[in-house]
Amino acid sequence: MLVDDDGRAIGTEAKATVHHAATPLHLAFSSYVVDTAGRVLLTQRAFEKPTWPGVWTNSCCGHPLPEEPVEQAVRRRLADELGIIVESADLVLPEFRYRAEMPTGVVENEICPVYRVWWTGDPTPNPAEVASYRWVEWSELRDIPDLSPWCLLQLDQLTASPVDWPIADPARLPPAAQI
Repeated sequence: MLVDDDGRAIGTEAKATVHHAATPLHLAFSSYVVDTAGRVLLTQRAFEKPTWPGVWTNSCCGHPLPEEPVEQAVRRRLADELGIIVESADLVLPEFRYRAEMPTGVVENEICPVYRVWWTGDPTPNPAEVASYRWVEWSELRDIPDLSPWCLLQLDQLTASPVDWPIADPARLPPAAQI
């Protein structure tokens, strides 16, 4: 879903055609899967992905379908990418926004609410999406080489341990995400 600077929906474009050197602002999401010990599931993006291949990042990222609530999109993509089935996701950064450019010139330009999901176990990664995964202590996350630019920016705002992240008010989501 394409959005304006205020986060209002202004149209749609196919995901396959939206990421390029002049990527329009669009709605996305990021999620962090956290286990009962407070560790975070870190994933390495598949090497065949057109954007940020092989980069380590938060547990799961994606884009909601038209008219799909963002929390539902989080749960859908966790199931698709990692085989993780959850009942709910906690909104923690409703207004996160970033722009990042790959060395190839491809740009990410997203309003990207961030969610925390509680889950424990071993995921079943979809190899088209995830090359590898590992559980890491929150305090060690910044030390991971090749961490995605959006994850690094999120870490600047998520300074406390994930078990202490406050749940945000969904009214703070951009209008396009308030479905």
